[in-house]
Amino acid sequence: MSSWWTTIGGGARPAPRFRVVALPHAGGWPSAFRSWWQVLPADVELVVAQLPGRGARIGEQPLTRVEPLVDALGRCLADLPELPYAVIGHSFGSVLAYELTRTMEQKGLAPELLAVSARQPPCFAGEPPSTRLRSDADLLEHLLDIGGIAPQLMDRADLVRPSLRAIRADLEAMERYERPLSGTGVPILALGAADDPVVDADRLHLWSLETTGGFRRLMFTGGHFYLYEAPHAAAVARHLVAGRPGAPGGGRVPRPPRRPAPLPAGDPEHSLEETS
Repeated sequence: MSSWWTTIGGGARPAPRFRVVALPHAGGWPSAFRSWWQVLPADVELVVAQLPGRGARIGEQPLTRVEPLVDALGRCLADLPELPYAVIGHSFGSVLAYELTRTMEQKGLAPELLAVSARQPPCFAGEPPSTRLRSDADLLEHLLDIGGIAPQLMDRADLVRPSLRAIRADLEAMERYERPLSGTGVPILALGAADDPVVDADRLHLWSLETTGGFRRLMFTGGHFYLYEAPHAAAVARHLVAGRPGAPGGGRVPRPPRRPAPLPAGDPEHSLEETS
C-alpha cells in the first residue's frame, strides 16, 4: 500500500471482492472513516486517502492545489490490485473524489459509482478566502460551530495546530479549484444533511449536471459531519456496495429509474430522490 492510501480494518477478513475508496473532509485523517469498516460487508475492502500533513504523513507539507493531489492519488490507486470499486468523498473529499473519478476514467479504470457528500457541485464557486485566512482562534470557533472539533480540544493548541495547517491548505485548494470542461460518465450519488450549516441542501441535486450516467440524491440529518456516524455510514454503504459481485442482484450498480424511487426498506428517516 502506498503512502497515499491506507487500508482500514482487514485482519482475518476474506479476500476482497469489492473496494470502497474514501476521501475525508478538509484536514481529515484516514481515521475519519473508522466507523465505516465495521458496517461494510466482510468481502469489501476499505481504502482511505492519506494526504500530506496528516496521519502518518503529519510531517509533510500539505499541498494547496487539487490537481497534484488527484494526480498522485490516481497513480497510486491504479497500482492497487484490480477490483470493482466505488468512490466516496466527504466535503473537500467530494472535490477530490469527483476529479479522481474523471482521472480513473481516462485510465480505463472507472469506478462503479461516485458518491459525493456534504459538498455543493463544481458549478458553484469554491471557498471564500476569508475562511482559510482566519486566525487560529476564529478558525477553531468555526470548526466548533459546524461540529468539526470536539469542545475539549479547543484549549489544546499543541494537538490541533498541525491539523489547522492541513485544513488551511485544503481550503485553499477548494478556493482555487475550477469546474472542469467535461464531467463523468459514472453514476453519481449525492449525499447531504438537511441541517448542514455549511452546504445548501437544495444545491445537491445539481450534481446531476456533472454526469451522463445515473443520478440519485440521499438526504439525512446530523449536521455537516453526519456521514461519520455509524447508522448513516451503514445506510450509505449499502448503496455503494449494492452492485458488488455476489451481492443480491449482483453486477454493476443499477442505473436509477426515471421516476422517484421508494424509500429503502428499514430507512424510514431517509429521504431518497432519484432522477436520471
